[in-house]
Amino acid sequence: MTLSFQQYINTLSDDTHIQALTGIGRGIEREGLRVLSQGRLSEHDHYHNLGAALTHPNITTDYSECLLEFITPVSHSPEEAIAQLRDTQKFTLSQINDELIWPMSMPCFVDDDDKIVLAKFGNSNVGKMKTVYRQGLKNRYGSMMQVIAGIHFNFSFSDSFWQTLKVIDDNHDEMQDYVSARYFSLLRNYKRYCWLIPYLYGSSPAICPSFLQNKATTLPFKKSKSGYLYLEHATSLRMSDLGYTNSEQSSLHICYNNLEGYLNGVKEAINIKSEEFEKIGIKVDGKYQQLNSNVLQIENELYAPIRPKQVANSGEKPSQALQSRGVQYIEVRALDVNPFADTGIDQQQIYFLDIFLTFCALMESPTLDCDKQNICEENMDEVVVRGRDPQLLLSDEGIEKSIETWGGELFYDMEKVARLLDKAYQCDKYSEAIAIEKAKLTDSSLTPSAKILAIVVEKEQSLTQFALAKAKSYRAETLKNDYQYYSQQYFIDQAEISHQKQAEIEQEDKVDFDTFIHEYFKEV
Repeated sequence: MTLSFQQYINTLSDDTHIQALTGIGRGIEREGLRVLSQGRLSEHDHYHNLGAALTHPNITTDYSECLLEFITPVSHSPEEAIAQLRDTQKFTLSQINDELIWPMSMPCFVDDDDKIVLAKFGNSNVGKMKTVYRQGLKNRYGSMMQVIAGIHFNFSFSDSFWQTLKVIDDNHDEMQDYVSARYFSLLRNYKRYCWLIPYLYGSSPAICPSFLQNKATTLPFKKSKSGYLYLEHATSLRMSDLGYTNSEQSSLHICYNNLEGYLNGVKEAINIKSEEFEKIGIKVDGKYQQLNSNVLQIENELYAPIRPKQVANSGEKPSQALQSRGVQYIEVRALDVNPFADTGIDQQQIYFLDIFLTFCALMESPTLDCDKQNICEENMDEVVVRGRDPQLLLSDEGIEKSIETWGGELFYDMEKVARLLDKAYQCDKYSEAIAIEKAKLTDSSLTPSAKILAIVVEKEQSLTQFALAKAKSYRAETLKNDYQYYSQQYFIDQAEISHQKQAEIEQEDKVDFDTFIHEYFKEV
């Protein structure tokens, strides 16, 4: 038995249940390009003093040697998560000479994507596989798409929350099955309402012309007097066809109705051959060009605005971890880097995401067939390219609604969640966050995307100079401030430990790389 949204609100408000809402876990993965003072990509390898990208718990690389990724552990307060991220950036900035961390999602000026050096992870089979995977991404989609930066927000409820909800639901399933099913309920509602995320937080409505590399696009770009391409009502070009999309994946039907169906969809996807990718070849002239010619080389290549996750053990694939131990947390992947925050995400955003994801967990969540899921994705596609268009209408179960109307309906219920979380945490920060975000529904000029276009179009300023000024300011401020959570010695120690771990992994290899790859995919 599941209750209505209002019944959950009423029941959880009771003093005997309210504490179950505390203990929300959050982790942040922030990507950021290393750039030189004039705005070009750094061509310097990942700095040795930062540690080994393969094994460091906090500092690694994503696609390229110059695309840093900062990772925070699970934290139970937004303030702590931001402090961890800021400390990680402080140490990094102290070790990369005078280089800067680009404060935006879309990359700076790049004159040749062949200069974007693939991330290196050492000589172990695992490390080589990670690099070959990136070689495959380059050959499939080009390097420009892969140096787009984003924020991944990892979110989990406490064990106490699920135990309490299970009692409220009078549910007698195994706990692991119950939790997974409830997380998938959250995922479906996220799919329904995630258009809100790029509307509220999208900050990539304009790009440097070099990003297109003279390739044709169907998007109706305008050009600012300062020379930048933009869409008048866009919110997040990062989430558009220019960014994290894969046309080869459009034929995949991965549904979010339950864990078993999701895993079957993923397993099927990683075994579908692609005629287009087969033309690339796998091993050409003795050098790997991709891991295989399937639509997905590995599970990580599945582009999605949200993912169910379980911490994987060494050598374990993500789907195997989910199959064995169920859903542990969810990963929100639709967030642009916030150029107005030194850490790319601020505390207020985290408070709002707490509200939004709790709302998604408590709201009724019917199953989604492929047609309905496609409509959800179409809503998202519309918002990323024209979310601030006053004429835009989205489809809510076949009913056309403006963002202001539909958003108002959602915020009416999310305000109830905000009050519930304020009561649980004995604060007013959730109500403050929801009020700030709600104002964007009636005044789109308050959105980050509108603020960026005001700078580039109305003020006719250089987007590059704006970003560089922010990057330099953030660098100076970060280096000036003291460590808040970690210490300099912590990062020095972790760097040394990570190099030792990488060396141990390399020494433990017993087979050659060809055999390793064969064995890896034999299990798939």
